[in-house]
Amino acid sequence: MPIGPNCLITGASSGLGRALALALATPGRRLFLGGRNESRLAETAALCQARGAVIASAAIDVTDADAMRDWIAGAGRLDLVIANAGISAHTAGTSDPRIIFATNLGGMLNTVLPALEAMARQSPDAEGKRGHIAAINSLAAFVAAPDAPAYCAAKAAADRWILAAAPSAERNAIHLTSVCPGFIKTPMTDAHDHPKPGMMSAGRAASLVLAGISRNRRRIAFPHTLYFAGRFLDLLPPRTAARLLSRGSNRGSD
Repeated sequence: MPIGPNCLITGASSGLGRALALALATPGRRLFLGGRNESRLAETAALCQARGAVIASAAIDVTDADAMRDWIAGAGRLDLVIANAGISAHTAGTSDPRIIFATNLGGMLNTVLPALEAMARQSPDAEGKRGHIAAINSLAAFVAAPDAPAYCAAKAAADRWILAAAPSAERNAIHLTSVCPGFIKTPMTDAHDHPKPGMMSAGRAASLVLAGISRNRRRIAFPHTLYFAGRFLDLLPPRTAARLLSRGSNRGSD
């Protein structure tokens, strides 16, 4: 199913968010791009505009619930909303779990909830669909990594909330998707020195995400080898899984 012409992306100033914006930037498409870094966001907007898209960018923080609600409500019809903004302890400069949760879980909800409200008021398109919302989570949702407890927990909560909320949203002709990628070449992953198996470019990841969204997938997880490895680790006794994850992390710092 083709993606509609009106799309909103948070965290569009770099990394996967920028790659998604560029992949969606085609003539006739309207892109609403949000991010905290104004200069990098302007770069993304210029690149997308050069590809023929109509751009409306906003320097916005997803942890500001009121600002997010007003921005989304004022966008007009939205066919696709991608809640992409996220941080790790390294990029945030703190391991305070409250800050990690505020962006990775709270920021996701500050995007998805007003998007659900806005889409519920829209008329269905030719396919009977009111809209599609995707949350960029992580394969970290399936492991309890000792070096990233808040990140893993926030992503796990975000993934489960999307999956649990999806059936009721679909009854209102709105599709929800949880996107759980592995390691992507971005500034966030560059900040970590542990092994990054299956690393892929942001452009490749964006193509996989959009292909899954086009098929109305409820969960998009890749690469499959890491996905299944994470699910297997989650079946092990917690102490055993923690030891295995710690060994992998320590090998990256030798």
